[in-house]
Amino acid sequence: MKLTYNKENVGDVLFVTLKKTDSPSYEYHDGLTIIKDGDEIIGLNIFEASKKVNLHEGVDIEPTEDIVEAINKILEQNGEERIEFDTTPKFVVGRVLEKTKHPDADKLNVCKVDVGEEVLQIVCGAPNVDADQLVVVAKVGAVMPDGLYIKPSTLRGVESTGMICSKKELNLEDDGVKGIYVLDDSYETAQPFEVK
Repeated sequence: MKLTYNKENVGDVLFVTLKKTDSPSYEYHDGLTIIKDGDEIIGLNIFEASKKVNLHEGVDIEPTEDIVEAINKILEQNGEERIEFDTTPKFVVGRVLEKTKHPDADKLNVCKVDVGEEVLQIVCGAPNVDADQLVVVAKVGAVMPDGLYIKPSTLRGVESTGMICSKKELNLEDDGVKGIYVLDDSYETAQPFEVK
């Protein structure tokens, strides 16, 4: 879930992004636009948001249980199903435990990445990925700055749950390094990583 609120430039509207789709449909209610992919809610535009949701300062709002509950109340008032959302951080620091060559693709590697409570298998094509690196991991459910929704996938027959991110993908200043963003030892495994 990505929450964006820019009152100064856009007005009192909370934009809720759950997933991306190529064929959205829109339902218009009083003070609410619901964006769907088929029957699934993938986004919302909540107008006069400051009267309905307790929002803190900043353009990118961190989802909390209180905010998700307020959004669900708005949905229920409009006859819609509640949305389920895990409020744990979706961008975290991970440690690459091992890297092996993909069995069916020369430029891909299969990595085991410790993100704290679990070890994820992530297929990565970055040329600079290696074991024992600290990296930024977008977990399943993350919404990237460009709107890409991270979901489980299969790349050339190998399951991948998450993404090891580059600076460009994280919307950070590009330092010319080709590949993933390798963090220094000031970071710790499982630490949330703030993405703007």
